[in-house]
Amino acid sequence: MTDLNKKTPASPAAGSDGSGSDGSEPLLKVDNLVKHFPITKGVLKRKVGAVQAVDGLTFDVRPGETLGVVGESGCGKSTMGRLVTRLLEPTGGTVEFQGRDITHMSAGKLRPMRRDIQMIFQDPYGSLNPRHTVGGIVGTPFRLQGVKPEGGVKAEVQRLLELVGLNPEHYNRYPHEFSGGQRQRIGIARALALKPKLVVADEPVSALDVSIQAQVVNLLDDLQDELGLTYMIIAHDLSVIRHVSDRIAVMYLGKIVELADRTSLYEAPMHPYTKALMSAVPVPDPRRRGAKSDRILLKGDVPSPISPPSGCRFHTRCWKATQVCKTTEPPLLQLKTGHQVACHHPENGEDQAPGDAPLVADVITVKSAAPAEPAVAESVAEEAPEPAAEPETPAEPEASEETAGPKASTEPEAAAEPETPAEPEASEEASEPAAEADDKGASATPTGAEDKTKE
Repeated sequence: MTDLNKKTPASPAAGSDGSGSDGSEPLLKVDNLVKHFPITKGVLKRKVGAVQAVDGLTFDVRPGETLGVVGESGCGKSTMGRLVTRLLEPTGGTVEFQGRDITHMSAGKLRPMRRDIQMIFQDPYGSLNPRHTVGGIVGTPFRLQGVKPEGGVKAEVQRLLELVGLNPEHYNRYPHEFSGGQRQRIGIARALALKPKLVVADEPVSALDVSIQAQVVNLLDDLQDELGLTYMIIAHDLSVIRHVSDRIAVMYLGKIVELADRTSLYEAPMHPYTKALMSAVPVPDPRRRGAKSDRILLKGDVPSPISPPSGCRFHTRCWKATQVCKTTEPPLLQLKTGHQVACHHPENGEDQAPGDAPLVADVITVKSAAPAEPAVAESVAEEAPEPAAEPETPAEPEASEETAGPKASTEPEAAAEPETPAEPEASEEASEPAAEADDKGASATPTGAEDKTKE
């Protein structure tokens, strides 16, 4: 009964923002967000390039929902989270929170809004000051914002510690006295101290043990129902994102390639990159042991964000890429209700560029022809040593004195070699296999010349 009484106040709060999640005004709105980190060189710090960490993101977060962000390492997820919370200054685009533009707002004007936007950091070891006690860490937001809770700061901090599953008596302990999962709970308590409206969680469970991940994820769900929070969770674990998210955005190399609700994304992914990510999720089913897997292995590495590919940034690793993918960047379009994808050839939708010439055929022919030449060279190298080793023995006087038998075996071959000095071109053709004209055949010719000079 107590749990139901706690959850009932959260539902009207979420509903007061709008009749439904689809019809409510966005709490956070991001339009064409860009962040480039300059690359400088020399004493004068001359700019020679830029790392395009985030390059044109457009999305929104509705009140009471959880937006999950997934992608490979280095695709710009954490940078996006820091831009939304204004820990980093955007290079371009706009960030609106509750209808107010906070893109280039000064630190003084941002200070009152920090109460409504908080962040849970990825590393539970580096995000807590080892010189401060847990009470001082969790109580810092009250001191910075000038908030005096009822009953005092200590009582409120102890209530928050109990809320996240820690012992309130550990108020005076230091962070090194806690485990990784407990430290992450301390970070969650600090983020929830001022009752924010938006919480950005940057991979909150990636540094935790698997047995602890489920506890922290369930804690975030319970706190959302109890306090009416809005989450934006950044992670690379698709199982965690599926459990906690209402909508999911898939990022690749600084751009959103697909944005859809959880059900449609997992049942019918439209972007090839999303399909490849879904195929990598392990299925714990013993009955499928030994069965053929539908795993899609992407060849190559993620291109450098310093010089991303032209057109679609995924075309260098995509098995459906065509000529238009190499030249034209696909826009993020809504092909289904609530399902946006940036692809010329979506998986479960209408082809946006039918009849275009594929790029995969060129890649396959190059890769199939390249290994053929070294394969022939290896076979020649295996056959060549036997005849090539024989003419080397008379060239060394020590080897001829020790072994008398090889002389008899080399005499017939030496008799056939007098033609070689008269016609140097025929000496290469007269070698036993045609493949001996390579390195081994060339080394046999000078040894025969040395024998004749000695004679």
